[in-house]
Amino acid sequence: MTMPNFLIIGATKSGTTSIYRYLQQHPQIFVPPNVKETNFFAYENQEIAFKYWGPPPTTTLNAIRDLPTYQALFASPKAQKATAVGEVSPYYLYNQQAAQRIQAYIPHAKLIAILRHPADRAYSNYLHLIRDGREPHQNFAQALAAEPQRMADGWAWDYYYRDMGHYASQLTRYYELFPAAQIRIFTFEAFTAQPTHVLQEMFRFLDVDDAFQPDTSFRDNVSGYPKNRALQRFIDQPNLAKPLIRRLVSEKWRQKIATQLRRKNLQKPTLDPALRAALTADYRADIEALMALTGQDFAAWLVDDEG
Repeated sequence: MTMPNFLIIGATKSGTTSIYRYLQQHPQIFVPPNVKETNFFAYENQEIAFKYWGPPPTTTLNAIRDLPTYQALFASPKAQKATAVGEVSPYYLYNQQAAQRIQAYIPHAKLIAILRHPADRAYSNYLHLIRDGREPHQNFAQALAAEPQRMADGWAWDYYYRDMGHYASQLTRYYELFPAAQIRIFTFEAFTAQPTHVLQEMFRFLDVDDAFQPDTSFRDNVSGYPKNRALQRFIDQPNLAKPLIRRLVSEKWRQKIATQLRRKNLQKPTLDPALRAALTADYRADIEALMALTGQDFAAWLVDDEG
């Protein structure tokens, strides 16, 4: 049975898209090209029945839900020769069934989570949906206030800005099913400050050459308020010009160009300090539980808790 031996399970808006691109560069690592999020372990053999998505369609709608299609992703000669074979689906952390399905299929898999200050993750999540024209509220506080009703009404998880930041309860499912030695936690903050160092630690965890240094000069999937929505749609959504561009420009350069265009076209206002402090206070108990669960120090995330 052809299956991966490692997974990056989350969290959303914590650098997983960039990490996916960097892993692709390592000669001993295989991740499926052109399929960053399979979401197989989240949605195997089930309907995806959220009542509201917002435009445009998301990667979740394209989830692979049958085993043969999933296995086919890892059946290529390149995958068979790789030391580390994996995939990146950040919804696995939040999904309540993923941990059990992963344990049933690949109990010896290595699991990687990249966590971000939960208040900053929530705000980046909001800006991501603003960028894509999917968030009706142009004010983050209003979107947060709408979250409980959205959850009750069955909106897609993308809109659960606050709830998706409760990492301890999400990771508990994994620590209950897998040995701690198979789980490795990194932070978005460390990755942003020292990407090469974090990637080398990741490589060591995956038992591949940690001397390899990928090109980390580009960052994918940045978020913000678009200055020009037409340009943003051209960058992020399918259009007639993209097949021609793919034939003329290498994937590496397409990624770099798209990253530069996004950065120039997106404005990212700072999260209101008072709102950030209030969110951090709400997360205090979960952050403390996270430290107890993992044995890692996340105390820096609590400095804005004025309570």
